[in-house]
Amino acid sequence: MDSRLDAVVTGMGIVAPGGSTREAFWHNVREGRSATGTTTLCDPAPFRSKIAGEAYLDQSHSGFVEDEEDTLDRAAQLLIRATSEAVSDSHGALEDVPSDRIGVFIGSAVGATMSMERIYRETSRDGELIEVQETTDRDLYQYFVPSSFVAEIAGRFGASGPGELISNGCTSGIDALAQAMEAIRRGDVDVAIAGATEAPIAPITYACFDSIMATSNLNDTPETASRPYDATRAGFVLAEGAAVVIVESRAHAERRQAKMYGAITGYGARANAFHMTGLKNDGTELAEAITASLDYAGIEPGQIDYVNAHGSGTTQNDIHETAAIKKSLGQHAYDVPVSSLKSMTGHSMGSIGAIEVAVCLLAIRDNFVPPTANLNKLDPLLDLDYVPNHGRSTVVDRVVSIASGFGGFQSALVIERA
Repeated sequence: MDSRLDAVVTGMGIVAPGGSTREAFWHNVREGRSATGTTTLCDPAPFRSKIAGEAYLDQSHSGFVEDEEDTLDRAAQLLIRATSEAVSDSHGALEDVPSDRIGVFIGSAVGATMSMERIYRETSRDGELIEVQETTDRDLYQYFVPSSFVAEIAGRFGASGPGELISNGCTSGIDALAQAMEAIRRGDVDVAIAGATEAPIAPITYACFDSIMATSNLNDTPETASRPYDATRAGFVLAEGAAVVIVESRAHAERRQAKMYGAITGYGARANAFHMTGLKNDGTELAEAITASLDYAGIEPGQIDYVNAHGSGTTQNDIHETAAIKKSLGQHAYDVPVSSLKSMTGHSMGSIGAIEVAVCLLAIRDNFVPPTANLNKLDPLLDLDYVPNHGRSTVVDRVVSIASGFGGFQSALVIERA
């Protein structure tokens, strides 16, 4: 058995802008439809950017009970919904598995931001803390500690194996899935629940990004405000969402004759040690992460059929990752399609990497490369195939998904047909 293909994905759940289920979301992506709009989850009036990619959470199929709507943070709600769909889609991956052989690996950049801000407003007046009520205090610690997401999933699905919360900014989703792959390959677990969640659409988040002018101010055209690689781009669009995959050892999946979306086969990561929010134009560290992921997977650059790009919609990112793709893939960079999911969904920070990997698995399943939406006037400094506006049918056997996060984090994950 090829050990490279040992960590296989057998179930998947997505709730994100454009679809509250895996297939609804994928249909929207295939069509190249934007799911961004004017923010409704908070009052955007005071802020430079008033746009967001918001997810529709179908409470009738949420995976949690009505009483929990007021106590679970929205990021936890999105995560539980995505996990419930993934477990169901796996058709029995968790059945007859000892609980200590099931691990949970979740990524999130900003944790329970919405609930933390709400409770701060409820328990303070002009910056002065007032009495904290018992009912508030009971839930406050869960919001304060992002690892509560892991505990929530472990408790609901009976997973007493390794549990990890990865918070590496915008690479958190990719890094969480890499940890699941490693746990499978080491033999620590037979099955892993792995993914990421984020619900950051709150005043404090808008204020933070306003201060560094990172988010788009194309408020008059919110549906087309996310414009990676386009000469008219103005920054990224804040978003929310969650994606979870069930990762199994290939031996376990074959014993139960499970379907396999694909295998996670390679991972590389670097930190640029340069700037909290800035990127160097030469893309060296991201290129090194991509090369390391290919080396881990044991494949050559020319074998990659699709690059799922970070594609945030900022000028510095577009230049940085274009340089990194060229540096790591060489001449093949000019032949391989590169596209950005964020052009349709916006940027859901820590969760977007997991959502993008789920899209890569669906691209492999359907042999279809999704488009970069809203790309009508290519920046003349960029010269790769960014799949403008319309996706295309083509053979997709091997994909590299890349992410770049505040703090200088750079990550790459290789996904292959199983």
